[in-house]
Amino acid sequence: MAKNKRFKKAAEGIEPMKLYALDEAVKMIKDRAKAKFDETIEIAMNLGVDAKQTDQMVRGVVTLPNGSGRTARVAVFAKGPKAEEAKKAGADVVGAEDLFEKVNAGNIDFDRCIATPDMMGLVGRLGKVLGPRGMMPNPKVGTVTMDIANAVKGAKGGSVEFRIEKAGIVQAGVGKASFSAEQLSQNIRAFVDAVSKAKPSGTKGTFIKKIAVSSTMGPGVRVEPNTALNA
Repeated sequence: MAKNKRFKKAAEGIEPMKLYALDEAVKMIKDRAKAKFDETIEIAMNLGVDAKQTDQMVRGVVTLPNGSGRTARVAVFAKGPKAEEAKKAGADVVGAEDLFEKVNAGNIDFDRCIATPDMMGLVGRLGKVLGPRGMMPNPKVGTVTMDIANAVKGAKGGSVEFRIEKAGIVQAGVGKASFSAEQLSQNIRAFVDAVSKAKPSGTKGTFIKKIAVSSTMGPGVRVEPNTALNA
């Protein structure tokens, strides 16, 4: 009951159907993030695509200019010099067949997964395990690469992967409530810009239909899409 009261109080002053300029929306979200922990600021975008069609897939990766506010645990499938490169870059878990056995058994203690191209024959067999979790390495988002050092540093820092869900929605964490309003606005614009550039070539009509931002425990605020795009 207390939680509902807090939510209702936080929602006061927010018009559910109004479209706010991004900077105003961010300020509203920050002002209402009153949890005892540093809440994640999240974005949800409704896109004008049919996610069931393979040629309408929207996915990619974006490096947030101010970081995501969290340090991801990164696993790397690699051997030899590339395995050493991964360790030096700060990867939390590095391996090959041994890591395969661990993951195949359901022991997943990482948030992101990267692989060198030569390891994909092995990693591909983990599709049923990693796929549903959105962790399957993919060259389109830079997680199948020979440039292991930069991939690991990006994954542990400010890079955020995005992928459209069945309902045509893309969502992600784009910072923390402790960030300044300017930092959050910059991150959100970078994210929206990346999603916009990932628009499938065959898409017709309005691509970005709705944008909303919220904090972990707070209400959502609708954003005027044009104010969230980089000028």
